[in-house]
Amino acid sequence: MAALAFVTAAPLLVGTASAQLQLGPPSAPARTPKLRRPAAKPPVHGKKSVPEQAAAAPTKPPSTAASSGAPDLAFGAFQRGYYITAFESATQDAARGNAKSMTLLGELYANGLGVPRDDKKAEEWYKLAAARGDADAMFALAMFRMEGRDGPRDRQKSAQWLAAAAKLGHPIAAYDLALLYIEGELFPQDFARAAQLLGIAAQAGNPQAQYALGTLYKQGRGVPKDMHEAVRLFALAALGDQVDAEVEYAIALFNGDGIDRNQKLAATLFHKAALAGNPIAQDRLAIILANGFGVPADPVEAAKWHLVSKAAGETDLALDDFVNRLDAKTRAAAEKAAKPWIDAIQKTVAARTHEVSSVTSPPATK
Repeated sequence: MAALAFVTAAPLLVGTASAQLQLGPPSAPARTPKLRRPAAKPPVHGKKSVPEQAAAAPTKPPSTAASSGAPDLAFGAFQRGYYITAFESATQDAARGNAKSMTLLGELYANGLGVPRDDKKAEEWYKLAAARGDADAMFALAMFRMEGRDGPRDRQKSAQWLAAAAKLGHPIAAYDLALLYIEGELFPQDFARAAQLLGIAAQAGNPQAQYALGTLYKQGRGVPKDMHEAVRLFALAALGDQVDAEVEYAIALFNGDGIDRNQKLAATLFHKAALAGNPIAQDRLAIILANGFGVPADPVEAAKWHLVSKAAGETDLALDDFVNRLDAKTRAAAEKAAKPWIDAIQKTVAARTHEVSSVTSPPATK
């Protein structure tokens, strides 16, 4: 699924004193996480769209065997990499009506673990589990239809399975469904419904959902504008190593927006996100280090991070001037420190360019 960008357009304003420096917001994508086994959360209450109402997946309660509380030997073997043992145990449990074991069999067939990969058998097991109310199986079926496995791609059907899983509290399904409402192509754009769905995933501890919901609170889209709630969600997502949230939280800390100002902690968060390769964090960290806001000034590190962020596409004329005013020795040290980063960026860009050109270029004629 394509990632959606939560764009904020406020400019970067650089003042002459610490109290006047305002670090502008980033423009960063929310990324779709992979399938997990999250704990169920209460379903969203509110009006459902017509596409969601059309999600007719059966929701029978799991069988006694599925909810008995007995040790899940099949899943334990799966987690340890004993896939043949997992397959044998799951097959026995599935015969007794265990929906989770049916889903596990679907996973084994879908990924070719312990058995030959077989999308048809995987989908059959997923459907059996979904008929018994297993939300993970519903989410897997949504991904099958989204990816066009064992049949044509079908975003409408995928959305229906996402809605069925989200109704049962599946946080990743709720997150993906929220993105569809934000995107506004398959469904009419509905930020209020997106916020409700993101709330399911955010409460389950999903960092991507916490970040995305925080962005909606920051902008007042689908929910009342509330910077305090936005910052709280950014902080939670940052604890989950969501880099975009780290940047947002650091900006709020630096500016004292929705939270008490703490420029030292902001610098720490910018540094963490900068090391993760975020060019916005690299640019903001350069500003802090150039001016000594919350941390000692360090012209070499400031220039290094500016050069790295600039190579990644960030523009900052004030930092350009700062670097141009440095003496030759300091600038050379910064350029040397930035070189490995810039080389890696250029290598990545070249690889992506080659990948795109190999897909779009017509085959050579003989």
